Amino acid sequence: MAVRWSSGWNPTEFLDNRQFHGNAFELLRLGSRFLRETLPIAGRVLPGVFERVDEPLYPPEALREAIANAICHRDYGIGGGSIAIGVYDDRLEVTSSGRLHFGLTPEALFESHESLPWNPLIAGVFHRRGIIERWGRGTIRMAELAEKAGLPRPEIEDAGGCVTVRFRPGRYVPPRRVERSVSDRQREILSLLNDAPEGLALREIVRLLGNGDTERRRVREDLAQLRALGLAIVRGYGRGARWWRP
Repeated sequence: MAVRWSSGWNPTEFLDNRQFHGNAFELLRLGSRFLRETLPIAGRVLPGVFERVDEPLYPPEALREAIANAICHRDYGIGGGSIAIGVYDDRLEVTSSGRLHFGLTPEALFESHESLPWNPLIAGVFHRRGIIERWGRGTIRMAELAEKAGLPRPEIEDAGGCVTVRFRPGRYVPPRRVERSVSDRQREILSLLNDAPEGLALREIVRLLGNGDTERRRVREDLAQLRALGLAIVRGYGRGARWWRP
């Protein structure tokens, strides 16, 4: 199993790139652990709840289901084939070697369909161990879990001799790294700009960040760096200048 954490949207540049080897149970455990260590955690406060609720960007159960499906349905007869997990700023992909079989299509996988695992022995063992809840419901369950978490329905692509399950976030996720590291405050600024279709003035950004006037110079420097990286644009001059996401 290949696991990759990209430095942005580019599938050829990585912050982390590892190879895992082992039996089916070990690969499922290692792949799930890699995602737990890699995915950002979003914290939010719910009314009436004393403690903050921390949730990963994608529902762990859906990701575990995707990895288990890849292990069960991969075509092990393809030489050099593998299962790959890729984490990018705008998506997460689980890819396995082989095509969809038995006339199945990506669209049909999100409807009630007969369970036809390409590797019935592996699928049977996973089912008896409780890893697979019920045959023929893996992709439907992924869609249900994604919807419950407020995410778009996962995408399934059958192309290039591989099947890819692709998850996308339900909100804009500022990049962690482009040509240089992006600071936490710069990521917060990008989130503010993304939620402001009419743009924001410098004074509005400073106010929303909760910083005083002494921080205005630092926010201005952050905006200049984001502009140089192509992550923010400005229109207007002086006090009339407003900032946008491109």
